[in-house]
Amino acid sequence: MDENGTIVPAEVKGWNWGAFMYNIFWGIGNKTYLPLLCLIPGFNFIWMFVCGFKGNEWAWQKGDYKDVETFKAVRATWNRAGIVQFIIGIAFIALYFLFIGAIITSILNGNFEYQHNSY
Repeated sequence: MDENGTIVPAEVKGWNWGAFMYNIFWGIGNKTYLPLLCLIPGFNFIWMFVCGFKGNEWAWQKGDYKDVETFKAVRATWNRAGIVQFIIGIAFIALYFLFIGAIITSILNGNFEYQHNSY
């Protein structure tokens, strides 16, 4: 038994990509406000992992779900969105570092020249 006297079924426990990636919005949407701690700079990086691990349990405790199947159907949407956002974020970070690496390599090899056109 956990918060509000609600027992969390074993099938509900597990990783929640929606709570991990959209922690603040996910928390407000699920009426669980611990994810708002992600607004604290520095602490937010650690807390987003806590949200991912505990998100399903918090949502079950605060929600009014009839059964586990209904809960899982709602969670599936959040999980799909979270996974897509995670993949997009990783791709963006990889492209960013490739771009910066290409610029630094170009500068170090002397291939980067500043051209000033005066008319």
